[in-house]
Amino acid sequence: MAVNGTTEQDYRLPCGREIEHVWDRLDAVEAGLGDEHEKTCPHCRSARDSLHALRAATKELIDEPEPAPPDLTMRIMSAVRAEARRGRTLSLPTPLPGTVEVSEQAVATVLRYAADSVPGVRARNCRVRSVGLGQDGAAQVEVELAVAIRFGHTTIGDALPIVRERVTAAVDAQIGLTLVALDLIVADIYHETGEAPR
Repeated sequence: MAVNGTTEQDYRLPCGREIEHVWDRLDAVEAGLGDEHEKTCPHCRSARDSLHALRAATKELIDEPEPAPPDLTMRIMSAVRAEARRGRTLSLPTPLPGTVEVSEQAVATVLRYAADSVPGVRARNCRVRSVGLGQDGAAQVEVELAVAIRFGHTTIGDALPIVRERVTAAVDAQIGLTLVALDLIVADIYHETGEAPR
């Protein structure tokens, strides 16, 4: 399965394996020829389950007497790419046996909301990256958060410390992750609708 026009990094599972590698090894693992990682990794197992479903759906389409829509390949690859992005997860600490995971996308949403709670600040892009596990089993993360500051309402010097405080609190108290680094970027200045610049 070739993924054209994309970078390898976009389609790595949280365990580090590329989705294309999992696809190539699908039949070998099913035949019991998987390596130790493939036999035990929950991320690879989840990806294999999704790829089996994709292969079954594709086979049904091929077996149909009706011709496939001309954009079928593009739609299938879009679904695969979306699944690969959605599949990145972070481990949360739990007092019970087993693991609890949350998607990086969900964490970024919570952190943008925390930044938006600061008057005169609007969150823009948020990137969350796992950099390891702490002793409590929680993922340690680095966060890069871009914000816009409302013109004339607050200053960067006043707003950013509050944003930093609220995002840091949200990572720990609301999500249960360990924040290793938080990079705040002022990406824009905005005006409220109907507000003239001073």
